[in-house]
Amino acid sequence: MTLVPKIRSLDRIDLAILDTLQRNSRISNVNLAKAVNLSASPCLDRVKRLESEGYIERYGAILNASKLKLGLTAYVEVTLDKSTTDVFNNFSIHIQKIKQVTECDMVAGGFDYLLKIRIGDMEEYRAVLGELVDIPGVAKNHTYVVIEKIKTDQGLPIV
Repeated sequence: MTLVPKIRSLDRIDLAILDTLQRNSRISNVNLAKAVNLSASPCLDRVKRLESEGYIERYGAILNASKLKLGLTAYVEVTLDKSTTDVFNNFSIHIQKIKQVTECDMVAGGFDYLLKIRIGDMEEYRAVLGELVDIPGVAKNHTYVVIEKIKTDQGLPIV
């Protein structure tokens, strides 16, 4: 019998820690503790617990896409020819290999998947589109190129 660790509910301090870390993952533990009105040692214990319980999945940096010549964003609707487990699994395997696909969500509605792709220019987009339409089971696709970003991901609205 495998014991599953009990996950406690989050209190206001846990939520404040999560909110602060998602806005600045480089904050020192001392400064994080001050921000959430806690001493350093209990704050670190809470962070470690939030990590071990899976509330914090990873830490990272937000990179400047334009400086890295990946400033063009497009969303692609993908419709598969059949709605079977094999076709879904095959699509998932293939889409993982296309590095320009930064997000892929299975959706309910008029198509099967919504992809977010990051590319440098239309020539690269055309190459990615070629890879996409060659995936067995892909029946249709529609692309929407982003003209202007109005609001970017600000993290989860937890506080």
